[in-house]
Amino acid sequence: MSDSLTTYKLIILKMLDQATVPLTGAQISDLILVHEYTDYFTLQQILADLEETGLVERQEHNTRPGSTLYRITDTGKSSLAYFANRIPDTALEDINTFLKEREIEIRETFSNVTDCFPVGDGSWFARCQVREPDSTLIELTLSVPSEDEAQAICHHWRSKSQELYAYIMKELL
Repeated sequence: MSDSLTTYKLIILKMLDQATVPLTGAQISDLILVHEYTDYFTLQQILADLEETGLVERQEHNTRPGSTLYRITDTGKSSLAYFANRIPDTALEDINTFLKEREIEIRETFSNVTDCFPVGDGSWFARCQVREPDSTLIELTLSVPSEDEAQAICHHWRSKSQELYAYIMKELL
């Protein structure tokens, strides 16, 4: 493996290790492509290699169909600890800046969770959650007559969840 590919893998592992929640493929791409570390196709191969070797885990993001989440594994953390000194200082600064500037966006990607599913009688449930890394702050499941309404609720949850949470807490306390 070339030294540059190893460096790119380490940059991704460091990024995933420093993030407080799993990152989407798009978020990883943003850092790698904006700083022109490598091209999109090489990045996709690197992510596949990291997954194949067990250094990262990949899962579908349940609130954004077609979006993938990546998290570093314990094996990935061990490898990173052993080779971390090979990451250039400029890349470490780029990672720190990226995660700091996008902290709210990254947390919201992971914390606002929604899904829709049918009920046996033809109606649909829209389940909406706000999660913290170790707990669920609020979970709301609504029964509606159609899939379109369930999807609309899920779609609007992201922009309205904080306001609704504050309102419910105010009313209940």
